Amino acid sequence: MELNLHPIATKCCVSGREFAEHDRVVCFLVREENGLSGRRDLLESEIANLPPPAEVYCRWVVVFKPRLLQDNADRNLKLTAETLFLTLADPANPPSETNTPMLQFLALMLERKRLIKLRGVTDDKQRQIFEHMPSHQLYEIPVGNLDQSFFMKIQEQLGVLVGVPKPKAALVTPLAVAATATPAPAS
Repeated sequence: MELNLHPIATKCCVSGREFAEHDRVVCFLVREENGLSGRRDLLESEIANLPPPAEVYCRWVVVFKPRLLQDNADRNLKLTAETLFLTLADPANPPSETNTPMLQFLALMLERKRLIKLRGVTDDKQRQIFEHMPSHQLYEIPVGNLDQSFFMKIQEQLGVLVGVPKPKAALVTPLAVAATATPAPAS
Protein backbone atom coordinates (compact mmCIF):
# COMPACT_ATOMS: atom_id res chain seq x y z
CA MET A 1 0.00 0.00 0.00
CA GLU A 2 1.39 3.39 -0.98
CA LEU A 3 0.38 6.53 0.85
CA ASN A 4 -0.15 9.41 -1.51
CA LEU A 5 -0.42 12.65 0.40
CA HIS A 6 -0.11 16.12 -0.92
CA PRO A 7 3.49 17.32 -0.95
CA ILE A 8 4.62 20.00 1.44
CA ALA A 9 3.06 23.35 0.64
CA THR A 10 5.15 26.24 -0.61
CA LYS A 11 3.58 28.78 1.74
CA CYS A 12 2.25 28.96 5.29
CA CYS A 13 -1.46 28.09 5.63
CA VAL A 14 -1.82 30.69 8.43
CA SER A 15 0.13 33.75 7.27
CA GLY A 16 0.36 33.01 3.54
CA ARG A 17 4.10 33.74 3.62
CA GLU A 18 6.20 31.73 1.16
CA PHE A 19 8.50 29.24 2.85
CA ALA A 20 12.21 30.01 2.51
CA GLU A 21 15.00 27.47 2.49
CA HIS A 22 15.82 26.27 6.05
CA ASP A 23 12.49 27.47 7.53
CA ARG A 24 11.12 25.06 10.15
CA VAL A 25 7.73 23.90 8.90
CA VAL A 26 5.20 22.09 11.09
CA CYS A 27 3.08 19.58 9.14
CA PHE A 28 -0.26 18.25 10.39
CA LEU A 29 -2.65 15.58 9.12
CA VAL A 30 -6.04 16.74 10.37
CA ARG A 31 -9.80 16.27 10.21
CA GLU A 32 -11.76 19.52 10.14
CA GLU A 33 -15.11 20.28 11.81
CA ASN A 34 -16.83 19.85 8.44
CA GLY A 35 -15.52 16.28 8.22
CA LEU A 36 -12.92 16.95 5.52
CA SER A 37 -9.43 15.61 6.10
CA GLY A 38 -6.13 16.87 4.82
CA ARG A 39 -2.72 18.29 5.46
CA ARG A 40 -1.74 21.67 6.91
CA ASP A 41 1.78 23.11 6.62
CA LEU A 42 2.78 26.23 8.54
CA LEU A 43 5.79 28.05 9.84
CA GLU A 44 6.76 26.93 13.33
CA SER A 45 6.54 30.56 14.46
CA GLU A 46 2.86 30.68 13.35
CA ILE A 47 1.66 27.66 15.34
CA ALA A 48 -0.04 29.84 17.97
CA ASN A 49 -2.21 31.40 15.21
CA LEU A 50 -3.43 28.07 13.78
CA PRO A 51 -7.19 27.64 14.18
CA PRO A 52 -7.70 24.32 15.98
CA PRO A 53 -8.86 21.46 13.74
CA ALA A 54 -11.44 18.97 14.99
CA GLU A 55 -8.79 16.26 15.29
CA VAL A 56 -5.04 16.00 14.69
CA TYR A 57 -3.95 12.60 13.38
CA CYS A 58 -0.22 13.24 13.43
CA ARG A 59 2.28 16.09 13.48
CA TRP A 60 5.90 16.44 12.42
CA VAL A 61 8.48 19.17 11.81
CA VAL A 62 10.70 19.44 8.74
CA VAL A 63 13.27 21.90 7.51
CA PHE A 64 11.96 23.34 4.25
CA LYS A 65 13.96 22.71 1.09
CA PRO A 66 12.72 24.16 -2.19
CA ARG A 67 11.72 21.52 -4.71
CA LEU A 68 14.10 20.79 -7.52
CA LEU A 69 12.57 20.27 -10.94
CA GLN A 70 13.61 16.88 -12.20
CA ASP A 71 12.40 14.40 -14.78
CA ASN A 72 10.89 12.28 -12.04
CA ALA A 73 9.19 15.12 -10.15
CA ASP A 74 5.95 13.20 -9.53
CA ARG A 75 7.83 10.48 -7.68
CA ASN A 76 9.64 13.02 -5.51
CA LEU A 77 6.38 14.70 -4.49
CA LYS A 78 4.74 11.57 -3.10
CA LEU A 79 4.81 11.05 0.61
CA THR A 80 5.11 7.30 0.85
CA ALA A 81 4.62 5.07 3.86
CA GLU A 82 8.40 4.81 4.16
CA THR A 83 9.05 8.56 4.14
CA LEU A 84 6.18 9.20 6.57
CA PHE A 85 7.57 6.51 8.89
CA LEU A 86 11.09 7.97 8.71
CA THR A 87 9.73 11.46 9.40
CA LEU A 88 7.54 10.45 12.36
CA ALA A 89 10.18 8.11 13.81
CA ASP A 90 12.93 10.72 13.61
CA PRO A 91 14.19 11.58 17.12
CA ALA A 92 13.52 15.27 16.29
CA ASN A 93 9.79 14.31 16.27
CA PRO A 94 9.38 12.34 19.49
CA PRO A 95 6.36 9.99 19.52
CA SER A 96 3.22 11.60 20.85
CA GLU A 97 -0.22 10.29 21.71
CA THR A 98 -1.48 11.29 18.25
CA ASN A 99 1.52 10.01 16.25
CA THR A 100 2.13 6.72 18.05
CA PRO A 101 -0.74 4.66 16.56
CA MET A 102 0.18 5.78 13.04
CA LEU A 103 3.84 5.02 13.70
CA GLN A 104 2.99 1.54 14.98
CA PHE A 105 0.83 0.83 11.93
CA LEU A 106 3.51 2.10 9.53
CA ALA A 107 6.10 -0.08 11.29
CA LEU A 108 3.87 -3.12 10.79
CA MET A 109 3.32 -2.25 7.15
CA LEU A 110 6.99 -1.60 6.38
CA GLU A 111 8.09 -4.71 8.24
CA ARG A 112 5.82 -6.75 5.95
CA LYS A 113 7.41 -5.03 2.94
CA ARG A 114 10.84 -5.83 4.43
CA LEU A 115 11.90 -2.20 4.46
CA ILE A 116 12.43 -2.33 8.22
CA LYS A 117 13.35 -5.23 10.46
CA LEU A 118 12.64 -5.77 14.15
CA ARG A 119 15.94 -5.95 16.03
CA GLY A 120 14.65 -6.28 19.60
CA VAL A 121 13.18 -4.24 22.41
CA THR A 122 14.65 -1.67 24.77
CA ASP A 123 15.71 -2.71 28.28
CA ASP A 124 12.50 -1.31 29.76
CA LYS A 125 10.46 -3.25 27.13
CA GLN A 126 8.51 -0.07 26.31
CA ARG A 127 9.87 0.38 22.75
CA GLN A 128 10.70 -1.91 19.85
CA ILE A 129 13.92 -1.32 17.94
CA PHE A 130 13.59 -1.41 14.15
CA GLU A 131 16.36 -1.16 11.58
CA HIS A 132 15.62 0.68 8.34
CA MET A 133 17.21 -1.72 5.87
CA PRO A 134 18.29 0.76 3.14
CA SER A 135 20.01 3.14 5.59
CA HIS A 136 20.73 0.75 8.53
CA GLN A 137 19.43 3.48 10.86
CA LEU A 138 17.81 2.24 14.10
CA TYR A 139 14.45 3.61 15.27
CA GLU A 140 12.64 3.07 18.55
CA ILE A 141 8.86 2.72 18.29
CA PRO A 142 6.57 2.46 21.34
CA VAL A 143 5.21 -1.06 21.86
CA GLY A 144 1.52 -1.37 21.15
CA ASN A 145 -1.20 -3.98 21.12
CA LEU A 146 -2.15 -4.39 17.46
CA ASP A 147 -5.53 -5.99 18.06
CA GLN A 148 -8.93 -5.34 16.50
CA SER A 149 -9.59 -2.31 18.70
CA PHE A 150 -6.29 -0.77 17.55
CA PHE A 151 -7.30 -1.03 13.89
CA MET A 152 -10.79 0.28 14.63
CA LYS A 153 -9.18 3.25 16.40
CA ILE A 154 -6.93 4.23 13.48
CA GLN A 155 -9.37 3.38 10.69
CA GLU A 156 -10.29 7.04 10.15
CA GLN A 157 -6.62 8.09 10.14
CA LEU A 158 -5.91 5.48 7.49
CA GLY A 159 -8.80 6.84 5.45
CA VAL A 160 -7.02 10.21 5.36
CA LEU A 161 -3.83 8.58 4.12
CA VAL A 162 -5.07 6.03 1.61
CA GLY A 163 -8.52 7.32 0.76
CA VAL A 164 -11.90 6.08 1.83
CA PRO A 165 -13.13 3.10 -0.18
CA LYS A 166 -16.14 3.69 -2.39
CA PRO A 167 -19.30 2.10 -1.02
CA LYS A 168 -20.12 -1.18 -2.69
CA ALA A 169 -23.42 -1.46 -4.52
CA ALA A 170 -25.90 -3.75 -2.82
CA LEU A 171 -25.79 -7.25 -4.20
CA VAL A 172 -28.94 -8.20 -6.05
CA THR A 173 -29.61 -11.90 -6.05
CA PRO A 174 -31.95 -13.55 -8.55
CA LEU A 175 -34.09 -14.67 -5.60
CA ALA A 176 -34.49 -11.07 -4.39
CA VAL A 177 -35.40 -9.91 -7.90
CA ALA A 178 -37.99 -12.68 -8.22
CA ALA A 179 -39.53 -11.76 -4.86
CA THR A 180 -39.97 -8.11 -5.84
CA ALA A 181 -41.07 -8.67 -9.44
CA THR A 182 -44.72 -8.10 -10.35
CA PRO A 183 -46.40 -11.39 -11.07
CA ALA A 184 -47.43 -11.98 -14.66
CA PRO A 185 -51.20 -11.96 -15.35
CA ALA A 186 -52.79 -15.41 -15.46
CA SER A 187 -53.83 -16.58 -18.92
